Amino acid sequence: MGLVANVPYALAPGMGLNAFFTFTVVMQLGFAWQEALAMVFICGLINVLITVTKVRKLIVKSIPESLQNAIGGGIGVFIAYIGFLNVGLIDFAAGVPEIVTLNNPTVLLTIFGLILTVILLILNVKGAIFIGIIITTLVGVPFGLTQLGDTISFGEALSQLPETFLAAFGNPGLVSLFNNPAKLPLVLMTIFAFSLADTFDTIGTFIGTGRRSGIFTDKDVKALEESSGFSSKMDKALFADSIGTSIGAIFGTSNTTTFVESAAGIGAGGKTGLTSVVVAILFILSAFFAPVISAIPSAATSPALIIVGIMMLSAFRDINWSHLDEAIPAFFAGIFMGLCYSISYGIATGFIFYCIVKLVKREARDINPVLWVSTILFILNFSPSLFRQIKP
Repeated sequence: MGLVANVPYALAPGMGLNAFFTFTVVMQLGFAWQEALAMVFICGLINVLITVTKVRKLIVKSIPESLQNAIGGGIGVFIAYIGFLNVGLIDFAAGVPEIVTLNNPTVLLTIFGLILTVILLILNVKGAIFIGIIITTLVGVPFGLTQLGDTISFGEALSQLPETFLAAFGNPGLVSLFNNPAKLPLVLMTIFAFSLADTFDTIGTFIGTGRRSGIFTDKDVKALEESSGFSSKMDKALFADSIGTSIGAIFGTSNTTTFVESAAGIGAGGKTGLTSVVVAILFILSAFFAPVISAIPSAATSPALIIVGIMMLSAFRDINWSHLDEAIPAFFAGIFMGLCYSISYGIATGFIFYCIVKLVKREARDINPVLWVSTILFILNFSPSLFRQIKP
């Protein structure tokens, strides 16, 4: 991502896809974790294929500008929402979201860090977000919030490799995945769900952060249509993301994808692959110092996510909210992203309502065929009746 695509994005196992891997595929549908890894590996190959054949790039090109702006603002809502949830500033105990009582040390430290970061930004202090994280971490020491975390060490992680490395190709694994013809529809549907979520999470992150910051320009997007091979940064970035998914599965992780939290580095000024390379080096170093790195409390990092989210909301400015035919799809694409805690779900609902609006206005000819196909696939993915029919 850094050396070849030259863009400032980090790759890591996606949290939403982690949850789908564990709770849906393994615990609910009953697949072995090795079989789930095999599905992730196949998902990566599919994403490589649709990247090489320009399908992924055609999807990017097919998204109307209003929806691209909505996705950009929606990423901001999503990032800020993550920041609030990470520290428990929003409580769902009553069945509806509400702000917690401000007597919790973690919440109070978060508010301190948020106010400090805002002050530093308003004063145009260089590295304001990073300085805010460091100071908030230090302030947390006397309150017992900054302490060595209970986390797995690098040595313990390496000791797991003999069990997870290449487990996707064994039995259980790729060998057993297609043994039962009765389960084949469920297997294919699950791989499809993996691929759909991964693809649109990545596209949403690239559009939401890249267009607004200038990392991916209109020239890059135009190159998606005209280029053969990998001549644009987005070509190479999409390919890097796809390769990461399959390589991650080989080593034993769920979908490795472009991390939406990369927006924090972009918000701090990261524009090139040097940002990704530095992040990769720091990831390697942090593996050896995991207990120390984990001492940084979420109360110190959440203000950074909230601030970056605020910065990205400027994308909503370019949406014509006074016209319902533009505002309705934009609302669902932008706001549902946070409410559903999923980039791909936000994009899905935006696509669906965009098609509905165009159909009602008798402007179906304006809908890109790729957008039609994507919308139909999303509807199939959302269909619980279909999933019940193919569940063994």
